[in-house]
Amino acid sequence: MAYRMATREDPAGRLAQRLPPVISWVEEANRQLTICNACRYCESYCPVFPALERKSVLTDTTVIALANLCHDCQACYQACMYVPPHEFAVDLPTALTAVRQESYARFAWPSRVARWFQHENWSALGLGGFALVVFAASLTFTGGWAHFFRSDAGPGSFYKVIPFFAMLIPALAGGAFIVAVLWGGFLNFWRTSGASFRDLADWRAWTEATSSALRLTHMRGGGDGCYYPDRLQTSNARRVLHSMVVWGFVGTLISTTLAAIWQDILHQTPPFPVWSAPVLFGIAGGVGLIVGTSGLINLKLNATRDRPVATMRSMDFAFLVTLDAVAVSGMLTLILRNSALLNASLYVHIACLFALYVTAPYGKFVHFVYRFAAILLDVVERNGSPEVIPLTEGT
Repeated sequence: MAYRMATREDPAGRLAQRLPPVISWVEEANRQLTICNACRYCESYCPVFPALERKSVLTDTTVIALANLCHDCQACYQACMYVPPHEFAVDLPTALTAVRQESYARFAWPSRVARWFQHENWSALGLGGFALVVFAASLTFTGGWAHFFRSDAGPGSFYKVIPFFAMLIPALAGGAFIVAVLWGGFLNFWRTSGASFRDLADWRAWTEATSSALRLTHMRGGGDGCYYPDRLQTSNARRVLHSMVVWGFVGTLISTTLAAIWQDILHQTPPFPVWSAPVLFGIAGGVGLIVGTSGLINLKLNATRDRPVATMRSMDFAFLVTLDAVAVSGMLTLILRNSALLNASLYVHIACLFALYVTAPYGKFVHFVYRFAAILLDVVERNGSPEVIPLTEGT
């Protein structure tokens, strides 16, 4: 039987792409996990294998939960004696990566839109570009281009470029939609896993899962790091860069929250002084995002073992490039805020944010939702809950 996977001789999976898709990736992952559960050589590498051992039956939803618990460190691939060209053809990182991609559309709403985003020719990058075109067209029709190189320094200068409510209303509407889609996906994941909704009230589980997610403990690859970008050598570069992205995002979130307090409670109009807390947190977060996303893009460009799932690679680059553009344009807006280029930089920054808003509910941004849900589920199970029997058995 021909399985859709990469081999050492064909790391990009080009040969497999010419073969008929005889089974789904969920079924293929189930087959490989069954072999892993019998072998158990890799049980100490990451939480996927102890979680696997707690399952007496592997269903589709169990496989999806395990796939999202995997952080793709690829340590198991290097340790496995059954990787291709062995007849067992075990390539768990590839299979679980493909299952994760399928889960992004499976739990999203509406799922049809999510599948559009996963199409290689309609990736989040393409739709993000479309968002920029729409924003530029709206700027043209409102006459905004005439203000591109006019200096409006001083208090309230941002709102002279773009009115306050023109920023606020789309941001609130888009933010509410994003939160609704992501929270709905989280609940769909939790419901189909068979776990009790009462477990969501366990604050100790939330604390442990949040700590693990923020510290990226599952990306240690058994302690030595990930086999990335070199598939033959461990490195902590991926974990460090991911951490910079996570904490950079947290920094910008704190900055935005403080800016709202400064404006609405302390009645200070932006732009704020450089030494103010909103700006300092914004600088720290922006630098972290730029270094983290740029570094991850470089790692992916130089990876010696590429993903065989082309659409996942497209989603990875689309998300990183969009997030990098948001961070770079935000820092430029800060640097140029007292110059004639303020208007241009602010328009570009808002356009990049608009692109991120458009792609967030369905692009690679969603991976943190299902990965956190899988970590939380693992914590609940390890802390003494009985074996979780998924409610949904079919695909």
